[in-house]
Amino acid sequence: LKDIQYVQSYYYNKLEYIRFDSNLGKYVGYTTYGVKNAERWNKDPSKIAAMKAQRETVCLNNVGID
Repeated sequence: LKDIQYVQSYYYNKLEYIRFDSNLGKYVGYTTYGVKNAERWNKDPSKIAAMKAQRETVCLNNVGID
C-alpha cells in the first residue's frame, strides 16, 4: 500500500498547469500561472494536509474495489 500515489491535476485549455502529487507532498506548477499558484498553495499547511489526507480517503479505502 505504500506505492499508492494520489495525483490531482488542474487543466485549462487541455494544458496541465498545476498538480498535487502525494509522493512529493506538494503542488508542482507547469506554467507561469501554475508555478505562482503552487508557491502560494504550498505555503498553506492546511491545504497541504487536506491534500495528503485525500490519499487515505480516496485511494487506501478503495484499493480493494479495483
